[in-house]
Amino acid sequence: MVFKYKTPLLPPDRPPEREAPEKVQLFVVRHSSFFILAAVLVAQLLLLSAQITRNQKVRLIQVWAVAVLEPFERAIHAVTESGESTWENYRGLFTAHEQNRDLNFQLVGARAEIQQLSEQAAETRRLRELLEFKTRLPFQTVAAEVIATSPGDASRAVFIDKGEDAGIASDAAVMTPGGIAGKVIAVFARTSQVLLITDTSSGVAVALSDSRVQGIVKGTGQNSVELQYIMKDTPVASDEAILTSGLDQIYPKGLVVGTVAQVTEGNIYKIIKIKPAVSLDRLEAVLVVVKPRSTEMQALGSPVRP
Repeated sequence: MVFKYKTPLLPPDRPPEREAPEKVQLFVVRHSSFFILAAVLVAQLLLLSAQITRNQKVRLIQVWAVAVLEPFERAIHAVTESGESTWENYRGLFTAHEQNRDLNFQLVGARAEIQQLSEQAAETRRLRELLEFKTRLPFQTVAAEVIATSPGDASRAVFIDKGEDAGIASDAAVMTPGGIAGKVIAVFARTSQVLLITDTSSGVAVALSDSRVQGIVKGTGQNSVELQYIMKDTPVASDEAILTSGLDQIYPKGLVVGTVAQVTEGNIYKIIKIKPAVSLDRLEAVLVVVKPRSTEMQALGSPVRP
């Protein structure tokens, strides 16, 4: 068999497409008369507007120019004013922020100064009360400040800034205008350790203010004490004052220890909880008794009230 190859059909030759600039040029050439006429009309219109004046001798071309350019001028003016307003607002906010920060700093400083002045005023008031109380006491005392507390929850002791150099001796009574706080258990050159009446190893000889029945106040380890060895048939009133009896040879007679907070009946003795007269957990300034002679202690028969 003989195969015959057919020649593929080629598309007829097409004229090459014109480029865009040539199309534009051809369009202008074809309509040249129209463009010339339009240019002549615009030129005549401009010449006429330049010659024609309105009521106030303003040329018409100027009126048209103003009418055309005015929207653009207004837009530019609005944008400019908006930018200036935004900038002024930003400057105002920045200035207000700086002023607010300065005022906050001043406020913090003023609060700190007020707090410091309040603390100084409170300290002055405490010292004045302590001095007034000291002048009413019939025995010699030394003023001291609490400088530290003993570590540990079980310990109820504090350190004061007076010691042997101030004439303080062991077993000296420590008090405040409100009442007794404890006794000195250790004396050093310039400091002393004070055992508070709330400590479990503390004991104070006391008497009920109304019946004058005597007992012993023992610490509970918390911020409270108990009155022990009061017979169950002894009448004890709520809020009755508890005063030192002076029999322990440590605390002068008649000092306030606290008030009766709760009374519970027992088998032989009453269980009496006492609220201390002094907030021992906030102790700051105290008076330490320069231990008087026993005869002087027994001579203090009248209670010493704050």
